[in-house]
Amino acid sequence: MKITKAESFILHVPILPPITDAINVATHWGVTGVRIETDEGVTGYGYTGTCAKGDEMIADTIDRYYAPALIGKDPFMVKQLWDEMRFGPMHWIGRSGVTHMALAAVDIALWDIMSKASEKPLWKYLGGHKPEGIKAYNTNGGWLNWSKERLVEDMTSILEQGFSAVKMKVGKPDPREDYERVEAVRKAIGDKAGLMIDVNQQWNITTAMTWGKKLEQFDLIWLEEPLNPDDISGHKKLADELNVPIALGEHVYNKYAFRDYIASGAVEYVQVDVTRVAGVSEWLQVAGLAAAYDIPVCPHVGDMGQIHQHLVAATPGAVMLEYIPWIRHIFEEPATVKDGFYVLPQLPGASTTILPRYFDEYRVK
Repeated sequence: MKITKAESFILHVPILPPITDAINVATHWGVTGVRIETDEGVTGYGYTGTCAKGDEMIADTIDRYYAPALIGKDPFMVKQLWDEMRFGPMHWIGRSGVTHMALAAVDIALWDIMSKASEKPLWKYLGGHKPEGIKAYNTNGGWLNWSKERLVEDMTSILEQGFSAVKMKVGKPDPREDYERVEAVRKAIGDKAGLMIDVNQQWNITTAMTWGKKLEQFDLIWLEEPLNPDDISGHKKLADELNVPIALGEHVYNKYAFRDYIASGAVEYVQVDVTRVAGVSEWLQVAGLAAAYDIPVCPHVGDMGQIHQHLVAATPGAVMLEYIPWIRHIFEEPATVKDGFYVLPQLPGASTTILPRYFDEYRVK
């Protein structure tokens, strides 16, 4: 099998209603990726996710630097191709961020091709572990721009749908308001439901120590991204001092940074995102690092669950998966949750094949 064509695309999928967390306002989700064709008629789709900003830089990196390196190559040589692109001309200007997100899209498309050609869903191709399904937690009712009343209503409604855990955003200018919102949600959902909070990097170490301690009483599963994601020592201090586990990873872009977080004891839930590190190839390496330290993996779903459901289903130490349904409708086999569990895909591939009509409706490139 040889690759005959690779071309980028950008889709902007509306988010209704628009949402905010502590650092983003999002009206659309950017699905920026690549379609790779082969001489045997097998086509792979891979993509990364954005708040519909900066997509053109990712697409341009794919078309200028990665696509030409693929033509005539065997997609089953994915590890060799990954090395050639990772340490190719883009290595000089970036070993994370835009270049890694572009490489993630390409790498995911190659794994999609391999599992399609093998006539297996990716989770089986990788070696399945959770055929019964994956526990899901829901983030889509906990946004920072929701009033306290709507926040409480959405959290309770989500649990009534069969989810056993929910996540809410914090990071208001006054942490007292965060405290009041967490208190209201915990009171409304009761003691048995799981609750996580996500700060989106808005606290400094003093605020995190002070308010992290105060929030311990609400029996949180984790405290997510409390500090700047480059501050390993700060997260290490929080992990040592707080009784709430520290979760992070959506803004950690390569295995070396994860290695340092894990080895120093600065993270207790590894939220490695396949669309932020350089694809499936690097995601599996990070999951292996976490496994060596018996730290659970619980990915951030920048892909809205489509690819991560496969990876979690193939990884013993992956315990749960986030659910946000913004873009599921555009796919041939949408990520689906029933009674609080992801129903595992059965079609060959990585569940990344996009229905043609949505290229017509949402494509901006």
